Amino acid sequence: MEENVETRTDLSQFAQKVKDIKAAIADVIVGQNEAVDLLLTAILADGHILIEGVPGVAKTLLARLVSQLIDARFSRIQFTPDLMPSDVLGTTVFNMQTSHFDFHKGPIFADIVLVDEINRAPAKTQAALFEVMEERQATIDGNTHKMGDLYTIIATQNPVEQEGTYKLPEAQLDRFLMKLTMGYPSLEEEITILERHHADARIAKPVNLQPVIARDELLDMRRLVDKVFVEPTLLQYIAAIVQQTRTSKAVYLGASPRASVAMLRASKAFALLQGRDFITPEDIKTVTPPILQHRLILTAEAEMEGYTPLKVTQRLIDKVEVPQ
Repeated sequence: MEENVETRTDLSQFAQKVKDIKAAIADVIVGQNEAVDLLLTAILADGHILIEGVPGVAKTLLARLVSQLIDARFSRIQFTPDLMPSDVLGTTVFNMQTSHFDFHKGPIFADIVLVDEINRAPAKTQAALFEVMEERQATIDGNTHKMGDLYTIIATQNPVEQEGTYKLPEAQLDRFLMKLTMGYPSLEEEITILERHHADARIAKPVNLQPVIARDELLDMRRLVDKVFVEPTLLQYIAAIVQQTRTSKAVYLGASPRASVAMLRASKAFALLQGRDFITPEDIKTVTPPILQHRLILTAEAEMEGYTPLKVTQRLIDKVEVPQ
């Protein structure tokens, strides 16, 4: 009994931290509440995040704000068509004074890495992220370099229909815990944006925020995710949704076991952000679309009929009976 009380006390402390982070973001970004919730969920679930949207909807700004609010080492990589893998990972340089080769770390070596416009770089450079995303390490010139416990990649991309973009391979997309789609603001939100800019033109300039949560505090929160209670029926619910993706006639390639594990982990993290130490079916319903939408490959017939992976995911979730 005492252990439960202690855990709930910890949850209330972290709930305040989460509230402070959301408030700091809301001071800069209007709307996009769902994207903010899911981005924080993915970070807490120890996953990488892909944010997609047309230019100008605050993808990079959101990623940069979150990284500022976490007191950790941060780096940013702007992916371009001429970017080389060594520009990302680092390079070995001969030191004439010591007569040895010294390794100079690239920008990928940080706690939180913002990869801006990831689909602007060719496949060779995109592939440089494979090992570091999955195994949290980079092997360069035969030497393995480990990343820190907090290691998280937040990548942004423009829709693949735009010119000058390279489609990310399925194997790399699968390594992102979530794919968040940021759309245009509503009419009311756009008016609020204009009012803010009219009142203070400096709001358009980059802002520097004070960190709200320390690196060790975030790692403690991640450890609490493992203690979130899950009913056995909810494990069956997750498995049933994933199974639907493998049997649906609209889906050519369904979700892998990595997706079902991601759904479980993200559901627990989302529940924790809501101040609960147990998950509900609604938690699973909330996190499933951004987890599955980039992992499903639709059949040609489904695409011709106008279906998108997100629409198909929602339909498959609705097909599965919710545990009582």
